[in-house]
Amino acid sequence: MTAALIDGKAIAASVRAETAIRAARLAAAGTVPGLAVVIVGDDPASRLYVRSKAQACEAAGLRSWVHAMPADTPLERLVAFVHELNGDPEVHGILVQLPLPGRLDARLVIEAIDPQKDVDGFHYQNVGALVVGDPAFYPCTPWGVMRMLEHEGVAIDGAHAVVVGRSTIVGKPMALMLLNAGATVTICHSHTRDLSAQTRQADILVAAAGRARIIGAGMVKAGATVIDVGINRLPDGKLVGDVDFEAVAPVAARITPVPGGVGPMTIAMLLANTIRSAERAAGFALAAGETRIA
Repeated sequence: MTAALIDGKAIAASVRAETAIRAARLAAAGTVPGLAVVIVGDDPASRLYVRSKAQACEAAGLRSWVHAMPADTPLERLVAFVHELNGDPEVHGILVQLPLPGRLDARLVIEAIDPQKDVDGFHYQNVGALVVGDPAFYPCTPWGVMRMLEHEGVAIDGAHAVVVGRSTIVGKPMALMLLNAGATVTICHSHTRDLSAQTRQADILVAAAGRARIIGAGMVKAGATVIDVGINRLPDGKLVGDVDFEAVAPVAARITPVPGGVGPMTIAMLLANTIRSAERAAGFALAAGETRIA
């Protein structure tokens, strides 16, 4: 068996194409979707990621504003600025780039964002909606994984899904989304005893631990769908995932590569969330397949 490759670039391109069509429809009606990104400090990786978001917005017909603030910005000033963005009718999505400088309480900043503009899906109101299974803005990376599974026709209802990783950005929301879709879900982490015994039971295995090649061939059930969320840079500069791709590909039925798998989906789903916010603000009917959010 050789696993079929799940092409995240191609799936993300289809999401962006759909987003561009919806953005054009909004623009024709007088509403240009807008995403405001706030970045604090000079972290090179964050700046690169923010640039990618801005370019993706422009390509899809969205406006974007990048608000760069110095690393010594007081918490009160940052929160006040977020409130200003909340009140701007041209801004439909607000994203505060993480991580923030260590002295700033990221939770207080995220909670300052209007939940209706929280396109990252991190506000407690949106997290709570995900927990109970209500429509909301969902975190972009796990939502992108769900879109990939749907695209590939992977049966989730009744499947056993194992998520390796328990972060609030990927692992926990990923488990909840799979659970809400009817899967039986096991969450594993750094304290899990006999990780292999758990992962070998997975029909759907999502690796989001942030450890290079932690998942080997002997840890994967034959015929499983393997989603690699990890991205790790080796000492030689090579980017690899949490899954040993070469070892696992002959065992799995489907697998995502790194790079080119889950990564492109994150920004694509960020744009999709922003479009949903703009459509709601404009009073537009739902697009095909969309679920109304609160």
